[in-house]
Amino acid sequence: MNRFLERLRAPGPASAGIWMNLAADPVAAEITLSSGFDWVLLDGEHSPAGLDDFLRVLQIAGGYDPDVLIRPAHGDPVVIKRLLDIGARNLLIPMVDTAEQADMLAASMSFPPDGIRGVSSQTRGGDWGRRPGYLAGAREDLCLIVQIESPAGAANCADIFAVGGVDAAFVGAADLAANLGRPGQPTHPDVIRAMDRVIDEAARAGVPLGALTRDPAEARRLAGRGLAFIGVGTDTSLFSGALAALKKTAQFS
Repeated sequence: MNRFLERLRAPGPASAGIWMNLAADPVAAEITLSSGFDWVLLDGEHSPAGLDDFLRVLQIAGGYDPDVLIRPAHGDPVVIKRLLDIGARNLLIPMVDTAEQADMLAASMSFPPDGIRGVSSQTRGGDWGRRPGYLAGAREDLCLIVQIESPAGAANCADIFAVGGVDAAFVGAADLAANLGRPGQPTHPDVIRAMDRVIDEAARAGVPLGALTRDPAEARRLAGRGLAFIGVGTDTSLFSGALAALKKTAQFS
C-alpha cells in the first residue's frame, strides 16, 4: 500500500519532509533520500527535472524509507498519465483554483470508466503487467494533492475539497503571499488569514493538509494547527546556506 496515503489517513503528528529542487541529480537524490525524513518531494515546477529524472529517483528510492511525492510543472492529464505509468504514487499539482480543475485532475488519476487516464498495465506503475487486478484497483494506491496558492483558490477551497478524488491539499504560502501583494512575506498577517481559511476549510472537509516553510517557528505553528505533512526545508536553500556560512569562516587575512 501507499505508505504516505496511509499515514495521512491515520491520526498522529505531522510528518516532516524535504523539498528537492536537485531532483535531476541522482547523487543529490540519494543523499536526500538517506537523510531520514518521512518524505521527499521532487519538484518539477521550479527545477529542470523531467520524466527521466523522476524515474531515476523513483528507482533509487526503492532502497530507502522516505515516501516520494512529485510536483509536475502543471496539471496536464498527459503529464499525470506518464508520471503514474513510471510508478509515481503521490502527485502534488500546483495552481488549483477551482473545483472544475480539481475534478479534471481527479479524473486524470483514474482509468475509465471512472476517469480519463490512458489505459495500460504494461508499465512500471503496473509492475509490467504482473499485478493482478491492477486496472481495477490502481486508483486505491494513489494520492492526489491539490495546491492552493492564490486568492481564487483560497476563496474556492471548500468547493475544491468537496471534489471526489481529492485525497489531500497543500497551501502554498509563497505564491499566496505574492498573489496578495506581499511577495517574500509568507508570514504577513494578510497571508496568515488566507492560510487560516484554507486550514479551517480543510479541517471541516476532513482533507489532510500540507505546507512548506523554512521557518522552524512557523512549522511548529502549522503543526499545532493540525496540518498533516510539513516540508521543513529545501535542498537548494540548505546547500546555498551552508556554503555561505562556510565562506564566512574562510577569511585568512
